[in-house]
Amino acid sequence: MKKRFLAGLVTLSLIATALTGCGSKSGDDKVIKVGASPTPHAEILNIAKEELEAEGYTLEIVEYNDYVLPNTSLESGELDANFFQHKPYLDDFNAENGTHIVDVAQIHFEPFGIYAGKTSDLANIPEGATVAVPNDTTNEARALLLLEAQGLIKLKADAGITATVADIEENPKNLDIKELEAAQITRSLQDVDIACINGNYAQEAGLNVSDALAVEASDSLAAQTYANIIAVKQGTENDAKIQALIKAVQSDKVKEYINSTYDGGVVPVY
Repeated sequence: MKKRFLAGLVTLSLIATALTGCGSKSGDDKVIKVGASPTPHAEILNIAKEELEAEGYTLEIVEYNDYVLPNTSLESGELDANFFQHKPYLDDFNAENGTHIVDVAQIHFEPFGIYAGKTSDLANIPEGATVAVPNDTTNEARALLLLEAQGLIKLKADAGITATVADIEENPKNLDIKELEAAQITRSLQDVDIACINGNYAQEAGLNVSDALAVEASDSLAAQTYANIIAVKQGTENDAKIQALIKAVQSDKVKEYINSTYDGGVVPVY
């Protein structure tokens, strides 16, 4: 009986150890799974992939076409990191969803642009023109700040990066601000006079920054605030593979690729 009892204890211990191993991510895991928007984030990661291979890591890139799933997938543990958003958007997402995602590295800035729909001249935009802007909090503020910089509207003095349409103090042209999901705006260009579009969505639609009627200035509040980041779940910041990912994406090779590929539509910030 005693031998059976001891054998049972050993068996239970081995099972417990096995289950613990299956439920945790190994600190020296050599596979890095990163969620990203197709352009330019996944493209940039593909260049970093070569750097990671030299360090013995395999980079798996999962592409997303929205701004929600990359964060929920990271929070659930399906991803090791994501690369698609800026810090203000992440902060809002955490606050609204109770997620625990943190910024570990700034990579690039994508100038937000105003693009022509039915109207191609900001100086002669018609009365009551329809203007498409993103409907998420941070990107809407960014769009409104850009419209203000062009003299099309005036915001309340303290609106800043939390501005909404409710903060529009002056609208001399009575612009009709149409709030749309960021990913859908390029598809609605033909239905609006002008549209404020995120850099990555503009690129995916074949729009170049040189096509824009106006873009954020390099010294603007937006440029200082909206750098695109690598984000991870809190507690994994110092994992070896996360540090390897950061080093690879912030390499000179990646910087050269960005500068030679995107014609000013993507600007390195490291």
